[in-house]
Amino acid sequence: MTAHPWRPTRRRLTDTVYVAPATACCLALGGLTAWTASGKAGGPARIAVAEGRVLPAYGVGWDTAAFFRITNTGGTDDRLLKVSSSAAVGTPALSRHRMTRGAAAYGRKVASAAVPAGGGITMSPHGLDVRLRAKTEWRTGDLVPFTLYFEHGGRIDTRAKVARADSG
Repeated sequence: MTAHPWRPTRRRLTDTVYVAPATACCLALGGLTAWTASGKAGGPARIAVAEGRVLPAYGVGWDTAAFFRITNTGGTDDRLLKVSSSAAVGTPALSRHRMTRGAAAYGRKVASAAVPAGGGITMSPHGLDVRLRAKTEWRTGDLVPFTLYFEHGGRIDTRAKVARADSG
């Protein structure tokens, strides 16, 4: 018995042209399905705001700062775009603490803040904060309403407790 060498015929080439892409598509679809089912494909941003704290504003119209812990348990990065408060004069601003070479400090307004997927932001007097001017005098323990606006996570209403800077 003599082995016949494989020869490309028109029929064999036509079958290959249709079968190879179909097989590749099925493999890709199966891989994407497994990736999504395992939770590795990501998902929407899931934002939570906690531990809101605002420094006392002694007197009407005094500037102060608020701090929040923001977490993103989703699979997509998000951005904090702005903050508002019905207890503030004007619009609160996102600000980042900066140091000069001469050890002086100042706050620089920032347009937004990244909230990474699977991570978050912890605001502090030494980093990102919310600068605002109080409408009324706040006392320790008061709750101040805030609304945080996120690019993907939408609007989140929260409250910050008035507490001195040294009271964690």
